[in-house]
Amino acid sequence: MARILVVDDEEAVLSAVERRLKREGHEVTVTSEVPEACRLLREAKQFDVVLTDMSMDAPKAGLQVLQAAFARDLFAMVIVMTAYATVENAVECMRRGAFDYIEKHSPDHDVYEELVQKVNAALEQRQRDMRNLERLERVNWQG
Repeated sequence: MARILVVDDEEAVLSAVERRLKREGHEVTVTSEVPEACRLLREAKQFDVVLTDMSMDAPKAGLQVLQAAFARDLFAMVIVMTAYATVENAVECMRRGAFDYIEKHSPDHDVYEELVQKVNAALEQRQRDMRNLERLERVNWQG
């Protein structure tokens, strides 16, 4: 079970993502407010994955959440969601360290299934990163 923070100002999306991730067995914390998300990232236990909308109260509010996640955890796995996907937004998020980027309202496929796949991939990457860090610490300790 992973600890996941979901940040989105659309109540329907927030609720649907929460239900889907809980069904997968994850512990899910949700908020519709960027300041609350930043507070949770600072004060709460570490989250394994952070899912955030790109545009909420400000056009690039998701980048604030991304920055807050990395301020707490350099190995943060952040997936940015947006209703208005553009190449520019995707590139900016990835350049700033987002693990992935997803369009929320894509009629071509099951967005929630894609989201679960991306969360699973993020969790696998986080586990690899943590194992590599442990190996590096062991080598440095022994050296």
